[in-house]
Amino acid sequence: MHRFFPLLLSLLCARAALAGGTTVAELARIESQGESVLWGVGLVLGLPGTGDSGKDLALARPLAEVLRNAGVPVADLDELKNAKTAAIVNVRCVIPESGARPNDTFDVTVSAQLNAKSLKGGTLFLVPLRAPVAGGAVYAIAEGQLTIDDPETPTVARVRGGARVMKAVNTSAGVGDTFNLILRPPFAGYAAASAISGTITGEIYGRTGPDIASLPPIATVVDDRTIRIDVPPAERANRAAFIADVLSVSIDPALLKLPAQVVINSQSGAIVVTGDVEISPVAITHKDLTITTTIPPPVATPANPLIETSRWARSGTDVSPAENARLTDLLAAFKQLNLPAADQITILQMLHRAGQLQARLVMDE
Repeated sequence: MHRFFPLLLSLLCARAALAGGTTVAELARIESQGESVLWGVGLVLGLPGTGDSGKDLALARPLAEVLRNAGVPVADLDELKNAKTAAIVNVRCVIPESGARPNDTFDVTVSAQLNAKSLKGGTLFLVPLRAPVAGGAVYAIAEGQLTIDDPETPTVARVRGGARVMKAVNTSAGVGDTFNLILRPPFAGYAAASAISGTITGEIYGRTGPDIASLPPIATVVDDRTIRIDVPPAERANRAAFIADVLSVSIDPALLKLPAQVVINSQSGAIVVTGDVEISPVAITHKDLTITTTIPPPVATPANPLIETSRWARSGTDVSPAENARLTDLLAAFKQLNLPAADQITILQMLHRAGQLQARLVMDE
């Protein structure tokens, strides 16, 4: 089944959003902000015989400890040798850029660590989540009923809202008289950084105010992803309001001069292509598939069509063979070949390697 409709819908939504403009907050983040990852190793209990073997001491020991703490001590680890109702798991929680405060809750991802066949039906036992460094402090506690998102991978599950924050994860430290904005990876580039920098300075000073050229710049490009912001002396008494003003500055996407992009996630098979992608004229064949075109004869009858069969799909324009093809031409070629997403990804990679894909290819693993 093709993914063309979702793909085109995504493109239309993206174009609609761009047409309405965007803000600095959508294009960049404050340097002191960023996602944080908490992790832990715990037990999933209550599995219907699909867990790890109790013969494995890596499971038997923590399971015995849980039972002992619950008032049901185990005299000998051999008593657990037939247990397959528990599994050792890795637990991962991503804290967003905005950070976390005590009693905030977040989803956690749970994955089997040993030889469990499935985590379906299990419950994550209380597990502390720590910073991913040696001796990291405990920031949250995770527990709850597991949900399997992908039936084909039953050893990976999710607990929705399973992590409860115990200690603040503050990823947005206060800023001083100077701070940096970091452009998000899809918007990286000197053209984009320059456009955003100039717009911020112009908007903060006001286009109808004094000559901007005679004033110190508020935003200065440091590199293709970094913009330094200097807080004017008059704004330092209320930095929060100034930061809010900077992040809410409206940016015209046309000024960013972003390259055409094809973003691919090979695991999910999702492909997102910007509408300005071009490919040089090519012909594509694939495995043993054929292209079938029905052409009505001079006297057209549904029962007597003329069938033309080819194993090649041409991708080009109808105006001139030398012109580059647009996104619609590429999708039409894929549709003719009736390709699954995995094969579309392979062809896009080959086009890129051959220098025929006039776009940046981004593999989002």
